[in-house]
Amino acid sequence: MITGALRQTGRLFVLAAEVGRAIFRRPFQFREFIEQFWFVAGVTILPAALVSIPFGAVIALQVGSLTRQLGAQSFTGGASVLAVVQQASPLIVALLIAGAGGSAICADLGSRKIREELDAMEVMGVSPVQRLVVPRVLATMGVAVLLNGLVSVVGTLGGYFFNVILQDGTPAAYLSSFSSLAQPADLYISELKALVFGFIAGIVAAYRGLNPRGGPKGVGDAVNQSVVITFLLLFFVNMVMTVLYLRIVPPKGG
Repeated sequence: MITGALRQTGRLFVLAAEVGRAIFRRPFQFREFIEQFWFVAGVTILPAALVSIPFGAVIALQVGSLTRQLGAQSFTGGASVLAVVQQASPLIVALLIAGAGGSAICADLGSRKIREELDAMEVMGVSPVQRLVVPRVLATMGVAVLLNGLVSVVGTLGGYFFNVILQDGTPAAYLSSFSSLAQPADLYISELKALVFGFIAGIVAAYRGLNPRGGPKGVGDAVNQSVVITFLLLFFVNMVMTVLYLRIVPPKGG
């Protein structure tokens, strides 16, 4: 069992390396990239915007309650916005892309595999990775970066509304605390996380789609496995990136 898991992990890394090399090969499948980008964006924009509102509200309410107990209510805005931008926004985007876009990518590639379309492409000298996988991975990465900005804005506005309306906070205190604690590096790490998470979601979905087992039922199992594996990897990578960021980048004023 351990050997099998290590073998699967190695194949996943091999696919990631192959995709990284194939990105710079010509010809680039621009039309396929646009179609996949539009599809992934279409299935994730509305859910991401709707999910970010309660996320921002919950974080603002929880942080506001905690800062009130500590007598530091003036820092509610900065703390809640940083939590949304650095942690909640990239994870929301990645989970939605993995659950909606990634599952569709896995099902599409898996159905092509069991119909032997990918084998026929290889016989004709066409690389399935360059033709199909690379545009999909780049699409998930691009949508993740753009969608991360949308979720950050919507989540911040939701936290602002609930803090000012429900917790009797003042708009000036909310904005001033944000400007005193936040720095451009917070936005940079958020976008970097979204980019990496989008790459992981696309690679895992493509890998499981290229390796289904047992016909149509295997495709369904591969879709479920891709979502679960992506979730586990996302939380682990998020922890590693957060630790590195806090170690390397000093806090504002520190």
